[in-house]
Amino acid sequence: MNRPNPIAFMLLAMLSAILMATIGVFARYTQLPAEHITFYRLVIGAGCMFTFMLMSGKAWQIRHTPSKRTVINGMMLSGFMLFYVQAISYISMANAVMILYLAPLTSAIFAHFVYKETLSRVNGGLIALALTGFALMLPTGSDTLSQQQELGYIYAMLAMLSYSSFMLINRKPSHSTPYQSALVQLSVGAICLLPFVVITPILPSAAQLGWLVAIGVLPGFLAILFAVKALRVLPAVSFGTLAYLEPVAVVIFAWFLFDEQLTAIQLLGAVLIVLAGIAQGIVMRAPRPIKEAVAE
Repeated sequence: MNRPNPIAFMLLAMLSAILMATIGVFARYTQLPAEHITFYRLVIGAGCMFTFMLMSGKAWQIRHTPSKRTVINGMMLSGFMLFYVQAISYISMANAVMILYLAPLTSAIFAHFVYKETLSRVNGGLIALALTGFALMLPTGSDTLSQQQELGYIYAMLAMLSYSSFMLINRKPSHSTPYQSALVQLSVGAICLLPFVVITPILPSAAQLGWLVAIGVLPGFLAILFAVKALRVLPAVSFGTLAYLEPVAVVIFAWFLFDEQLTAIQLLGAVLIVLAGIAQGIVMRAPRPIKEAVAE
């Protein structure tokens, strides 16, 4: 029996991270409310996952009773996505995604109190390093925050806390297959947002519908599918390290497409957050990025 080629699965993990990074770009172009963007991302993603399972011989996995934990994770997933899309309406994509990627380190702090996991001096140092990076990302001196920017940072923090909760809930082993969990969580997330979409109905234009389909298929389905496949071969640490390609890609997209530039100090802060997150994953081998959490 031939062993799977790890290089191919590393490429899948990298593609997953890059596709996840496109959500901010597509969200900017759709010019629709965050709840509508997130709903379409989840419902189209769930539809694609359902179709994929039918066509790939996994139809038997669709009919099952999901665990309460999986359902709760679906709620956390919708919250994380909603708050992140809302945040980039008020602050730069780079700032929002870097705050989001404080989540693995925040989870380590919560796990210390919730699961009684001991934090070593190295863990504490990495958390301090990430917080230093976060402080450097914030405007300084005469660059005072406007009310809208303050709101953007609040939404980014809420996204990060939802992300952290998502990872903490996923720390326990799951009896569901990766595809079952992904399908349930996408579906539950869409159901959570359906009332908000119904209350404020908006008929997307043809152009907006095209962007929404792209959101549902690329970061909503393919990114998760590639992650599920990569995680079957790659160690969690390797996948977690490659997942940090996402914030790097976001910064590049924001600079190239929207002329969002970081100052030298902010760039240093972003580098510190990414390095601290990668090192934390290597040291603790958990918590895991959202793509892995969705996969379980």
